[in-house]
Amino acid sequence: MSSYLMLFLLLLDIYCRSVIAYLSSPHVAQEPVYSVQQSPVMSRPLALNSSSAAPALTDRYLSRCPSGGQCSRLPADCIICSFHHNCSYGRPANFTCRAKAGVHCVGDPSRPQQNFSLTLDCRFCWQLDPSQYICSDSSSCSTVSCPRRRYNTSCEALEHVHCLGKRVFQKRLFCNWTGGYKWSTALALSVTLGGFGADRFYLGQWREGLGKLFSLGGLGVWTLIDVLLIAVGFVGPADGSLYI
Repeated sequence: MSSYLMLFLLLLDIYCRSVIAYLSSPHVAQEPVYSVQQSPVMSRPLALNSSSAAPALTDRYLSRCPSGGQCSRLPADCIICSFHHNCSYGRPANFTCRAKAGVHCVGDPSRPQQNFSLTLDCRFCWQLDPSQYICSDSSSCSTVSCPRRRYNTSCEALEHVHCLGKRVFQKRLFCNWTGGYKWSTALALSVTLGGFGADRFYLGQWREGLGKLFSLGGLGVWTLIDVLLIAVGFVGPADGSLYI
């Protein structure tokens, strides 16, 4: 029995060796091995137009700068000056200036000029007269108060006004806005229909108007007092604005 088992194992070993040798022989075609390669991601081609290829440099100040005029009369946005601060406040001083790129101007003999001298008063932009700059009004502060209230706002020097320092500056001004209420209308209502609270209703003070209406103007006393207060401007619109 053992001899048959040994013979069987020997034949099995010979068979396995022959199979392995056959599979490893070069004439057996093997499957090609394919590697997964990531294809490059194709993005959408960028269309180049005139603005993206070569952005046009547009100088905003050129539209406000007259060409061919006198250099000393150009607006402040059209020139570049070398300001110095060693001048006496309020007195005229000379500064060397030149026109910006693209701005052409002439001198006194009507000849093209690049550098020129500009005479202006020695003062910073925030020291200008109120008529030489413009500020943004505030409608959130009350004009009827004692003492008068102020508000912080941004101001800018006018186009043809030359000054030292920054042209945009901060100022603290009195509340001076108006909501469209007329002093003459309020006074006329106070004299004629003040006993019914018409003046208070017109000014937006409806609580005081109801009080005058149901008390018949405080039996005339409240009406007389309101006529005097509106006449002197002590009683104003409820929104805190000025009369017009």
